[in-house]
Amino acid sequence: MLSNILIAHDGSDGAFKALTFALDLAHQLQLPLSMLMVEETPDFPASMDEVMEEKREFDFRFKPVAERAKQLAALKQVNLDVQVVSGHPVRTITEFVKEHGVDLLVVGFMGHSALYERIIGGTADRLVRLSPCTVTVVK
Repeated sequence: MLSNILIAHDGSDGAFKALTFALDLAHQLQLPLSMLMVEETPDFPASMDEVMEEKREFDFRFKPVAERAKQLAALKQVNLDVQVVSGHPVRTITEFVKEHGVDLLVVGFMGHSALYERIIGGTADRLVRLSPCTVTVVK
């Protein structure tokens, strides 16, 4: 039985498709929904100014995403908790899943070339392999 659903959102079209799926599911099951957006920060920033510039850029990028998500949730009558955190997306999302006892992680699929996928791998692919809970990838 599901009780804790998380949508990982990066602002992409694929993530909005995943959000629509997660909102429909949360509405059907009458469950709240959490949404996590990860501000990817450089591993070794050159200066504090670089960190602050990254923060301003992500605030600019994620604020409209969060507002749109909350509007969609209101239309579906779903309680949506939105959080923006800093870190590496895969590590941060899997840690969040563990810490918050998430039962289902919903992510969007972002297609890359076959070469890119073989060499680097996709975020969704890594989340499927590393997440300790069920993961639904929405295309």
